[in-house]
Amino acid sequence: MSPDELGVVDAARLIRQKELSPLELVDSLLARIDAVDERVKAWALVDRENARAAARQAADEVARGVLRGPLHGVLFGAKDIFYSAGLRTEGGSKVMAGFVPPYDATSVKKLKDAGAILLGKLHTTEFATYDPAPTRNPWNLACTPGGSSSGSAAAVAARMAPLSLGSQTIGSNVRPASYCGLVGLKPTFGRISTRGVMALSYTQDHVGLMARRVEDVALALELTAGHDPHDPSSSRQPVLDYLAAITRRRAPRVGLLREPFFSRATPEVARVTSQVVDRLAGAGAVIEDAKMPASFGVVHAAAYVITRSDTASLHAERFALKADLYRPAIRSAIEMGMLIPGDLYVRALRIRSQFRREMLPLLERYDVLLTPTTPAPAPEGMPTGDPQFQIPWSLSGLPSITVPCGLSSTGLPLGIQLVSGMFTEPSLLAAAAWCEDVLGRGPAPNL
Repeated sequence: MSPDELGVVDAARLIRQKELSPLELVDSLLARIDAVDERVKAWALVDRENARAAARQAADEVARGVLRGPLHGVLFGAKDIFYSAGLRTEGGSKVMAGFVPPYDATSVKKLKDAGAILLGKLHTTEFATYDPAPTRNPWNLACTPGGSSSGSAAAVAARMAPLSLGSQTIGSNVRPASYCGLVGLKPTFGRISTRGVMALSYTQDHVGLMARRVEDVALALELTAGHDPHDPSSSRQPVLDYLAAITRRRAPRVGLLREPFFSRATPEVARVTSQVVDRLAGAGAVIEDAKMPASFGVVHAAAYVITRSDTASLHAERFALKADLYRPAIRSAIEMGMLIPGDLYVRALRIRSQFRREMLPLLERYDVLLTPTTPAPAPEGMPTGDPQFQIPWSLSGLPSITVPCGLSSTGLPLGIQLVSGMFTEPSLLAAAAWCEDVLGRGPAPNL
């Protein structure tokens, strides 16, 4: 197996056992970037020299029996809204052209503290909204990889990095992960600090993780989660051993949210998801139809009111000075957000609270809830796709994960989305790993 094919856990193990050099790994990934990124366009910046220098140092430390942490010598990429000390961080926008932050985002720092090496910055839609990145889907270059974490998904799918940091405010981590055939986790709101991540909505922004296996995401979550005194939205809930949790996996009790998700999906997605559900049931999962609460009907409207209002507030000062540098979609979102009255914003917040309360009985009854991840495979062209199946969990802050479940008739990846209660990532990851075992590891894009 070529080093660029290794996942996070396997690469870390081989480095620890001195069977793989961090320098060999970084050179393999850089060669892969040279071979495919001209077509995929995942990277906004490749920090080639510093990554090789860090890998050389990591290799020297391994030779001396020194390991900085569980990810010693493993490479990762970060969406270009994550601050990285000394590296341009432009958020896909002319507004931030040339900006170099003085510190690392907390999630970037935690991965570095665990021994990981930042390979570079990954393309994002402008300020993680709708104006597309140049990135293409490695499975079909005519299709979008999704957004806003476009480069984060494409780089991992194309084997240019084993792990990436993304973000999700509406559907920006789980959806592109699914479009590119990856495992993508959006943890509970506040589980990973958002300090040093360019904000879109302080009340809905989540740091997300993408990799090719559930175990890789579990380890990355364990290393990035935790309270951050510099981030008032970060949780004080204890960080658990998520990697150990997936070793205790068992057939889960599943609430199947057939409606309205199946009727809003294409016939092919609904059919494939039904077939997957039958396979899971055949392997021992207890699956029952579940029903969304009444407040679900206004969840999407509430999410957009909150997001647009928050975005307008966050960008108000900068927009007043540089409005002409903003691209059309985010400019429209900011201008719309400026028109939202305070009482409507408060009503949207109340809807969010009501939806969280009404979800509790479902979440207590089942280990996970299951939906298709997306209504359709990745569309052709530059639009970043339909986020509607992620909106309820972004609004409520509930953790969700996508697991690949097959290919469409056109050869594009499809996924199933699993959802669980607040801070129940151990059981969510265990259920996802069990599903991954049953469904098997799918093919990789042919680049």
